[in-house]
Amino acid sequence: MKKYFINRKAKYNFYIKKTIVSGISLKGWEVKSIRAGKVQITESYVVIKKNEAYLFGVFFQPLITTSDVFLCNPSRIRKLLLKKKEINNLNIYTQKKGYTLIPIKLFWLKSWCKIQIGVVKGKSLRDKRLDKKNDSWKKEKNTIFKRLSLKKIN
Repeated sequence: MKKYFINRKAKYNFYIKKTIVSGISLKGWEVKSIRAGKVQITESYVVIKKNEAYLFGVFFQPLITTSDVFLCNPSRIRKLLLKKKEINNLNIYTQKKGYTLIPIKLFWLKSWCKIQIGVVKGKSLRDKRLDKKNDSWKKEKNTIFKRLSLKKIN
């Protein structure tokens, strides 16, 4: 059983300005598919309509053991459980140019399924290249310092 699902593209494609944790309104078969690890949150986003937050684009793969009595819509719109004050704060960010809301992490908090939402701004291609360059320099710097510390010991 997987404890959490991370949107790995989030840090690569966006600058994360602020995060907030929210509950999700789920059906029984969706909870079972989360516990089985059949969830994909990479292409999803959050929209605020009429002072309510909704999650679009999350794909829950229905399990074979799920009952056929009701229809399983794997990509249905799900309501997020946020307080009015939190929704207003998120709405202020989304009205600024360039900001959007995306899910970063889906996880279990005790027996409750929660989702971490990020207020993000998109990165340009230049920014992505600069981040790669900085990451490679950090790795190289760490290896240099390790070699120096080993030489001092010997």
